[in-house]
Amino acid sequence: MEGVEWEHHHVDFRLGAGDIQAVRFGISPGHELAHAVRVLLRPEQYPLAWGWLKDVRGRLPADAFGVLAHVIGADGYLPDFLTTTARWDLTPDDELAALRAAPIAGMRVDLGKMIVRSSGRRQEVLRGMREHPVRARTIIADAWAELWDSAMASVWPQLERILRADVAVRSRTVATEGLAAMASGIHPQVSWGDGSVRVRLRRHSEQVDCRGSGLVLVPSVMSSWGCMVLTETPAQPTLFYPARGVTAGWARDAADLERALAALVGAARAAILLSAHVPRTTSRVAAESGIAVSTASHHLAVLRDAGLVVSTRDGARMLHLRTPLGEALVGAAL
Repeated sequence: MEGVEWEHHHVDFRLGAGDIQAVRFGISPGHELAHAVRVLLRPEQYPLAWGWLKDVRGRLPADAFGVLAHVIGADGYLPDFLTTTARWDLTPDDELAALRAAPIAGMRVDLGKMIVRSSGRRQEVLRGMREHPVRARTIIADAWAELWDSAMASVWPQLERILRADVAVRSRTVATEGLAAMASGIHPQVSWGDGSVRVRLRRHSEQVDCRGSGLVLVPSVMSSWGCMVLTETPAQPTLFYPARGVTAGWARDAADLERALAALVGAARAAILLSAHVPRTTSRVAAESGIAVSTASHHLAVLRDAGLVVSTRDGARMLHLRTPLGEALVGAAL
């Protein structure tokens, strides 16, 4: 995975005429964790993460962080085996399970690339990992799980809301203004032209044919400085870009967020809306909110009439989920 910085190289993700269905959005917990490691290694380059940094620095597991710091590094190439294909419904548990089952052959290739790009103690550690990849995979996955629990789990709900709000806004742009308008608004170094999404890169140029495979667009909070691309098979062609609207206050306490939304829609509806990122039945909404089913049904009807929640039937059940407008509202509150 390569990063964006300079203009004289670029990767073109080529799409077919009218190939809007080949472009989809996803979320990547692994990408966020990898860049959280880089934030911790070079905090001065990530001012928008300082609020998060102040909270997590004192509770980092030193050994786990050390393992991932060697694997990820402070800049440049990011090993592909650390993340699975981004999806809208991808969870941290999914990401960790994929890492534990990462193909050894691909892992050895990625470690070889990092060995060439490193020196000193880091290079020595990476060589040892390449010599014993099965053991290294277990150590890396265990470190991933430990660091996630200590540094990311508590803020993942805030991160996920921002990411989903970004996707909601950009999806609406695709629907109302077209793919070209959406792609051109992703980042100053991303443009649309001649049937391609072009990303200006620091050291690499490539033509990637996405016809048939498609292109995944993935917003990120932690890598707020710029974009990265994933182009090598068998990975899905992917463009990671900074999520919109990220400020230094993104890591604010969840209770503060709920109070902000409560001032707008009421406390009960704010709580329901914040937890509506996964489909839930009316009875589950009622149980988790500590209210009667009839009351939950009333609040859901109000949120549905306002366009913030959509309700769909699944057999005998009715499932309720935030709409793109609801995602944008939650993201705006951050």
